[in-house]
Amino acid sequence: ILRFSVQEGVKAENEHIDLKVAGQDGSVMQFRIKRHTPMSKLMKAYCCRQGLSVRQIMFLFDGQPIKEADTPAQV
Repeated sequence: ILRFSVQEGVKAENEHIDLKVAGQDGSVMQFRIKRHTPMSKLMKAYCCRQGLSVRQIMFLFDGQPIKEADTPAQV
């Protein structure tokens, strides 16, 4: 289970958003993606860097599951 957090100080009008992915082991990885980019892109990048399969893990934001088709703007 991985948790997302939005980095503070992100301006609403900015096209990009900084996201942090925190693993259960306490490790944190930061990503910068566009607000309307599907989360699947971030999920695949995270899994590639960690040597995991997207199907093996669950991504959560505020305790709610994130779907691959969701975007940061929707979440």
